[in-house]
Amino acid sequence: MKKVKEYMNTNVLTKIVIALAVLLTLVALFLVITHRAPVSRDVVDSDTCKSVVVVTSGDTLSGILSKQGLSNNQINEIVKTLKAQAGITGLRADRDKIEFVRAADSAPVNKIVVIPSPWRQVELTCDKAGSWQCNTIDIERDTRAVYKSGVILDGDSFYLAGMRAGIPAGILADVYDLLAFEMDFERDVRAGQKFSVLYEENFSSGSKVDNGNVLAVSFDALRGNVKMYRFKKKDGTTGYYDEKGNGAIKSLKRTPINNAKVTSSFSTRRKHPVLGFTRAHKGVDFRAATGTPIPAAGAGRVVKKGYNSGHGNFVRIRHNGSFETLYAHMSKFKSGVNVGTAVKQGQTIGFVGSTGLSTGPHLHYEIIKDGHHVNPLTVKLPAINNLDDANKTKFLEYRKALDDGIEYLSEHPNMFIVL
Repeated sequence: MKKVKEYMNTNVLTKIVIALAVLLTLVALFLVITHRAPVSRDVVDSDTCKSVVVVTSGDTLSGILSKQGLSNNQINEIVKTLKAQAGITGLRADRDKIEFVRAADSAPVNKIVVIPSPWRQVELTCDKAGSWQCNTIDIERDTRAVYKSGVILDGDSFYLAGMRAGIPAGILADVYDLLAFEMDFERDVRAGQKFSVLYEENFSSGSKVDNGNVLAVSFDALRGNVKMYRFKKKDGTTGYYDEKGNGAIKSLKRTPINNAKVTSSFSTRRKHPVLGFTRAHKGVDFRAATGTPIPAAGAGRVVKKGYNSGHGNFVRIRHNGSFETLYAHMSKFKSGVNVGTAVKQGQTIGFVGSTGLSTGPHLHYEIIKDGHHVNPLTVKLPAINNLDDANKTKFLEYRKALDDGIEYLSEHPNMFIVL
């Protein structure tokens, strides 16, 4: 019995020794894994230690990076990489954001995310060699077509009626720019006129981020219903066209300054407010505050710039072989706009003032056709960018689909169409 007992004791001891050995092995493995854990945790938990910097006025990319503890060599590499691979050369105050990611609060930055827009972000990651790699990510958009309509009430402006209809201010500004080719918002707006807009809303992860393009607009103007549709041609360019596929964007705008009040119309006989006698008023006056930017009514080239006793500071632009425009009483010229300068439609050429024969700040605007002054508010303006036959066929199909969508949304105002 004793031998058996001793044997059992020996057997038990052996098992204990083996168990201890296994336990020690597991402990050793645990310690090794624990010792290596920070390497994997840098990857797994790197997104948990982050800070976001919103760019403010006066901020520079180098200054922001320096405050995050990056060395001058790293900063220079990051700046060069962003410029070469992402086209980022500077920062915009109150718009751009930069996100810094660390493994821990006290660890160095190992990832930088530059967010120049809600739909694009640029990721910079630091590899084992200390070099920064760049990757640009486009954020997928969930774009929806939304329809809003309204009516002008007595005493309304288009802006007030549009806001009441729930149209965002930015979309209203785009509609102003489109309709300004066909109408004058000061003189052509009357109670009872109806209008509608089909425009894009962009969503990401179920939340609205911003508004997109105006897809279609309709307005019951005095000269008849004005309709415009946004259409992409086969070559990828986009434009706005009327119901028949003719270019809706004219070569010149009737009212260069949106929503400016007309204080004096075109006339062959007008009593001059300064001189006191009757003579022709060869343009239209728009009231605006001193310093208001004056945009070019169309693309062209500056042919005159200077001062005279009547017009004060003025700019004259030639647009084609037939049309020229003149802008007078400027407080000052836009820097870089000189005789011979090519300007784009909407480009600022000067600022409203009251120089020359003027009783107060305003823009005097003239259109000259074939050497003769014409009324900017009534002259027939040439369209540009008309569709060829192939594109027009596609446009008419597309316009029909848009009209069907507009009809559906007009009957279901709380719905939208996924584009």
